[in-house]
Amino acid sequence: MDYLPVFMQITGRRCLLVGAGEVASRKAALLLRCGACLIVVAPWVSDAVKALIDTHGGEIHERPFEDSDLEGVVLVVAATDDDQVNRRVSELATARQLPVNVVDQTELCSFIVPAIVDRSPVVVAISTGGSSPVLTRRIKEQIEIQLPAALGALAAQLGSFRDRVKQQLSDFRQRTRFWERLLSGPMPDLYLSGQQEQAMRLFEDTLVSDLHESGQGEVYLVGAGPGDPDLLTLKALRLMYAADVVLYDRLVSPEIMQRVRPDAERIFVGKEAKHHPVPQEEINERLVTLAREGLKVLRLKGGDPFIFGRGGEEIDRLTAEGIPFQVVPGITAASGCSAYAGIPLTHRDFSQSVRFVTGHLKNEQPDLNWSALVDEEQTLVIYMGLLTLQTICEQLIAHGMSTAMPVAIVEQGTLPRQRVLTGTVSDIAHRAAELGVKAPAIIIIGQVVRLQNRLAWFGETAL
Repeated sequence: MDYLPVFMQITGRRCLLVGAGEVASRKAALLLRCGACLIVVAPWVSDAVKALIDTHGGEIHERPFEDSDLEGVVLVVAATDDDQVNRRVSELATARQLPVNVVDQTELCSFIVPAIVDRSPVVVAISTGGSSPVLTRRIKEQIEIQLPAALGALAAQLGSFRDRVKQQLSDFRQRTRFWERLLSGPMPDLYLSGQQEQAMRLFEDTLVSDLHESGQGEVYLVGAGPGDPDLLTLKALRLMYAADVVLYDRLVSPEIMQRVRPDAERIFVGKEAKHHPVPQEEINERLVTLAREGLKVLRLKGGDPFIFGRGGEEIDRLTAEGIPFQVVPGITAASGCSAYAGIPLTHRDFSQSVRFVTGHLKNEQPDLNWSALVDEEQTLVIYMGLLTLQTICEQLIAHGMSTAMPVAIVEQGTLPRQRVLTGTVSDIAHRAAELGVKAPAIIIIGQVVRLQNRLAWFGETAL
């Protein structure tokens, strides 16, 4: 982020506005709406600014800006049409370590004013860092449509309950769980639709039930998909934000991790070929231990947890220990990466079936049913196969696959850094090594790869 979003309390505090024209009047209205004690300095003051000061109070000084105007203020806004004045205000305010905003000149600002959706006490701020005001406005319009007018009243009502909830639920985690249960249920909709009495009864019932809850935790086994956060399911996003702690794999992209609740504890348990710093048995044990501490535990896996993700082993242990869990499937790498590479896994003219296999070979020896993998009318998708790609290609050729069979490797699939390397089973291993292809990557073998050059739509074209 280029700017730290901050909500600043300026009620009753002196704020300086240099300039008093049309643009300045909009800034004056905003500052006064926030309760500022506004001081306006300008050689000429518009009727709009005078009317605002008459209505809300404040000071007007009809004269040029002076250095002494910065005395005793907590915030400065310059909105004049004189670049020299604006620059001088910015430099002097910065020297005094005062937050300063110069309208439409971000290079002179220590803070910028976002677009605002106001449902006080709920306030949403939107900014593109000054790069696209029209886009900011479009986002604001979308949020305005989504947020009910009564949302602020609901927030105020919930705020009035906080002390009572804190007295009755002394444990922080228990309080958090109470609020999450309350707000994920029908109570908010009842309140927002005007059924306040029913909403209050539901609040009381939820509070009573939480006083007697056992404190048992829960595990969420969630597929994070191939990398693009827009491919997460709605349920995955909801559970990612509800979790107290997250155990995540190496294949979970940084973009996905940004969607996890910010204050959730993060535990990396990633594995890669020939390097398992956290054995699977230890991961299983951690899930059980954390859930027994009363935590909501997110087990976040790249792709789908039940396709080469060992999710079955994890929930088998949870079942044996009596730990409640939920499973949320994700878009597996084969589906996501092939789609983003422009390679249909099946096609009426080229492939009537698709087979998923893992490239991990036991004891470095081939253990796949090679004869079943060389069908000309089948698409073969290989997970975790980069390190053994040479062996895989040699075995496929040895068991009858044509040396001209097309192959694609999709590296960092679905992400902006995606690369697609194409070749044949006879040369793909050499090309991958030559171009430095690295995991995560998926390998697709079959006649459907011929369509990639024509159907590619995302990221880089084939190498």
